Amino acid sequence: MRKTILISLLITILLTSVPPTEAQQQAKMPKVGFLATGTSSVRGGGHELLRRELSELGYVQGKNIAFEYRYGNSQLDRLPALADELVRLKVDILVASATPATLAAKNAARGVPIVFVGVGDPVSSGLVDSLARPGGNITGLTNISAVLAGKRLELLKRNRSQTLPRCGAVESTESRSLHNGKKANCRARELGLQLFSMEVSSADKYEEAFKKAIKAGSTGLAVTQQTRSNRKQITDLATKNRLPAIYPGAAFVDSGGLMSYGPDEIEPYKRAASMVDKILKGAKPADLAVEQPTKFALQINLKTANTLGLTIPPVVMMRAEKVIK
Repeated sequence: MRKTILISLLITILLTSVPPTEAQQQAKMPKVGFLATGTSSVRGGGHELLRRELSELGYVQGKNIAFEYRYGNSQLDRLPALADELVRLKVDILVASATPATLAAKNAARGVPIVFVGVGDPVSSGLVDSLARPGGNITGLTNISAVLAGKRLELLKRNRSQTLPRCGAVESTESRSLHNGKKANCRARELGLQLFSMEVSSADKYEEAFKKAIKAGSTGLAVTQQTRSNRKQITDLATKNRLPAIYPGAAFVDSGGLMSYGPDEIEPYKRAASMVDKILKGAKPADLAVEQPTKFALQINLKTANTLGLTIPPVVMMRAEKVIK
């Protein structure tokens, strides 16, 4: 009888020795901070894509990775405080979406590795030394917005033939870049277009911006910002004002926009997750080159085209990856 009790006690001691080990492992669980300029309420937002792609690499929230999310809700002045907050939470790595969030992260997280997505020109923004050799504690993925802005103007003109003498370009102050503006204006001149730029600082400014575009004689619209929170408002205003418009992402077309051309929306987060994985395993951001998009898609909404009385040229239709009829 005593032998049985002794054996039971030994088993109990061995079993109860496991939880402290698990607790130690949990204490070492890496913590990823996510900072974005928009809102967290939009389904399929950046933090969801990042978490999903990391799960494909074996990271499970609460088991071997933890997340902290902060959104600026389109109020750029909030970003520095939110970045400081994430640093105080001792995140092991910071993922930042868009240029303003990345700049805020850079200023707050001097020694914390940063991976950015959705940055138009990380070199001219002062985030990295070069694409090949970022230097410092930052790397990520650029969306080459300056190059694509010119391509969108070209596609928009093809749809309006010679009836597009003046084009409005809507951009938010969060995505504004002097370098991007110069490239867009240069391409507009090559295409024989006049570009009327409209900077929008908040959602309540869009309607006024469209009024200014109409008053300036704009007969087309190029939207430079990739925003999820205001896309329905923007596409509705474009249709209401009968402005054929081209957008940077497919989500705009799904929301009623005429057409879009830009990088695949999931690919950047897949590759950002890969960078996060490498950094958590010991790689340094300075040794990871800034990557550029490799997948691009043209999408067209024929319902909107019909509403605007437009006929999309066959040469453009042939290039479309997706057509909404």
